Amino acid sequence: ELTLHSAAPIAKEGLKQIASFYKLEADIRGMSAQERLDIRQQKTKPLMDAFKLLLDHARSQVSAKSPTGAALKYINRYWEGWILFLKNGRTEMDNNTVERTIRPIALGRKNALFAGHETGAQNWVMLASLIETCKMTSINPHVYLASTLTSIAQGHKQNRIDELLPWNFNA
Repeated sequence: ELTLHSAAPIAKEGLKQIASFYKLEADIRGMSAQERLDIRQQKTKPLMDAFKLLLDHARSQVSAKSPTGAALKYINRYWEGWILFLKNGRTEMDNNTVERTIRPIALGRKNALFAGHETGAQNWVMLASLIETCKMTSINPHVYLASTLTSIAQGHKQNRIDELLPWNFNA
């Protein structure tokens, strides 16, 4: 089952075919949902059907207890979910966009575990909230924080702190 480079031939072939699916997706990015669906049905679906046959054949040739067999079993179990993008032009082939979007939130949560003290954690959350609010309102967080800290250092009145909140910020 393994080659000299410790990769099963089916894995190498599978990755090659998956790369071709991503190439097709890159080519249709930005098109309307209907155009994407039409091209997926014409080009991607036949390739995906052939890929499924290859995977099913490989499953019959490989021990289910081997690493390759376990991977093939996993793919088979989630096949219907994976091919949903072939039925809807608005659906992406994977969730990488979502993963990239939530990664900073997950990393921030993980990093906050190392704040060292409850007060440090509260300060961390406050700063993270300000930064994320800036991002949501299309304000450069670095410019906002520099301006706000400068205003505070120059004696901005504490009873007018609302003026320094991101939604009241004027660059």
